[in-house]
Amino acid sequence: MRSTMTAGILVMAVATLWAAGAAAQEGDRVFRRQCGTCHAIQPGKNGIGPSLAGVAGKPAGGVAGFDYSDALKKSGLTWTDATLDKYLADPKAVVPDGKMVYAGLKDDDDRKAVIDYLKTLK
Repeated sequence: MRSTMTAGILVMAVATLWAAGAAAQEGDRVFRRQCGTCHAIQPGKNGIGPSLAGVAGKPAGGVAGFDYSDALKKSGLTWTDATLDKYLADPKAVVPDGKMVYAGLKDDDDRKAVIDYLKTLK
């Protein structure tokens, strides 16, 4: 009985790790396709847009060395799941005078995948 329970727990743990890995891969794939042209994931590597390393949970406009719009700096946003979801869906609706020219990531699942992926970046 004990070995059956242990085996069951092990199978559940492996399945959870596999699902987490698959989700991270999907987030990476969507990020590279939709965000990677302008944003890097390496700390301190700014491009057209700021590096997104460690952005989750941080105040908007806080990456050193990036020239943010005054609108984003003054927005008072913190990059939570909810604010990232709204911003990624329609950046201009959230920060109308911001510099981001991206029209938005309209697919709910893609946004969730990107948000989950951003939370893994340090």
